[in-house]
Amino acid sequence: MIDRNAKLSLSRKAEVLGISRSSIYYKPQPVADADLKLMHRIDQQHMEFPFAGSRMLKGLLVQEGVVVGRLHVATLMKRMP
Repeated sequence: MIDRNAKLSLSRKAEVLGISRSSIYYKPQPVADADLKLMHRIDQQHMEFPFAGSRMLKGLLVQEGVVVGRLHVATLMKRMP
């Protein structure tokens, strides 16, 4: 997206594109395997209980023996497309 060999500075390129300068340097980190498995299970639970939020899903996962916090469940739900 950004040509690092162009004459414009990175700051100016970011300004022209309308993005923050820090986002130029950001490299996404891969999702951990454990989180992928948990996201898959959250998706399954959410299909069964579409009205369930992060609190209820956390409770359902704890009943299955998965130790997870509500905020982690909410974060993973936001990451899912």
